Amino acid sequence: MRAVDLIYKKRTGLELIPAELEYLVFGYLRDEIPDYQLAAFLMAVCWRGMTRAETFALTDAMLRSGRRLDLSAFGVVADKHSTGGVGDKVSLVVVPLVAALGVPVAKMSGRGLGHTGGTLDKLEAFPGLRVELSEGEFLDQLGRVGAVIAGQSPELAPADAKIYALRDATATVDSIPLIVASIMSKKLAAGAQVIVLDVKVGRGAFMRRRAQAERLARLLVEVGRTAGRRVEAVLTDMNQPLGRAVGNALEVKEAVSTLRGEGPEDLVAVCTELAGRMLWLAGRYPDLEAARRSVRSVLAEGSALGKLAEMVAAQGGDPALVWEPERLPPAPVRRTVVARQPGYVTRLDARAVGEAAVRLGAGRAKKGDPIDHRVGFVFYRKRGDWVSPGEPLFEVHARTEAEADLAAKAVLEAIGLGGRRPPARPVVLGTVTAANLEPG
Repeated sequence: MRAVDLIYKKRTGLELIPAELEYLVFGYLRDEIPDYQLAAFLMAVCWRGMTRAETFALTDAMLRSGRRLDLSAFGVVADKHSTGGVGDKVSLVVVPLVAALGVPVAKMSGRGLGHTGGTLDKLEAFPGLRVELSEGEFLDQLGRVGAVIAGQSPELAPADAKIYALRDATATVDSIPLIVASIMSKKLAAGAQVIVLDVKVGRGAFMRRRAQAERLARLLVEVGRTAGRRVEAVLTDMNQPLGRAVGNALEVKEAVSTLRGEGPEDLVAVCTELAGRMLWLAGRYPDLEAARRSVRSVLAEGSALGKLAEMVAAQGGDPALVWEPERLPPAPVRRTVVARQPGYVTRLDARAVGEAAVRLGAGRAKKGDPIDHRVGFVFYRKRGDWVSPGEPLFEVHARTEAEADLAAKAVLEAIGLGGRRPPARPVVLGTVTAANLEPG
């Protein structure tokens, strides 16, 4: 078997068998196949796509490239994954919320890259908090606290980490089969029996179109269920930022507000849907609506906030900051930007906001860049809201006046105002479950 023959086979649109995909994955992991050959194969996949069977086989090969966690000692364990967005602090709410309702959550997360944020970066807004945990520490915290969010172990699906770095450098990130294999190899290796996937759709998402997102969601669910896991996907809107805060410490504060029962409507809706499905799939409630009701009740009471404090303390952060998030370090410059004309907000471009946040220092232009947890935006008006001249539109949190100037200008350009209120658009767009999967 030779890599060049498999590249040619895929380039001409033929289907590879599992043994051929395993040869490519393990050969690249062992440095027997060079970067330029695997890059050529990845580009051929981008152009020609993959069948379901190929996608399943690629995921399986990447899964078998490393260790797998055994979480059976903890009962039914849940996990969730987001495909990436702007203002997406959902994990900071959902993980402690589900754990507080009796289902342990073991989540391995990533860092932000490009215009999308990363859960680990948000957690590190708590000074001293550790996200790089050993396998023993990860399992110990899961047993003691029932909730853990940590960085991906290098021993789980190591082929994915190596292949992803090559995809990032060769413009092959946005291939749906490659995305599925990357996500599900890691999620299956992490060991949770229940996995709920938040597939973002719109300007600020990697999947801009609904049809793309639905195809991705179906494949993710099919792969997970074929592997014997209880998996569902929720499609959520990412045309504008989720919630009102964008930026690591600012999003932590908003997550705390949400756990206190004071969260913005769109963030609460997404958290309720994801947490409800995790609890229901785990068998904690007899039906999905009962799970949703329990989630709403706990959010209204604010009783899950203590679970977040436990998790922060277990990972070396100061739990007092959960109860007093206003003590998190602030940005040196804080500026309120007001409307210059009246109108309804007709557009708040999530991608443009995310890119402006990166330039402020809240995210990374490339892997390894340092970030500033203090900076970002808080929005007072979003799509559908009326604003009068002189009323606040948003707030900039920046390191310098010059950076605040540039950020304010960029976000003003991302906001559209008009005389007619735009039609309401739900934040939860649809679901993919075992019941609505396409046959075949």
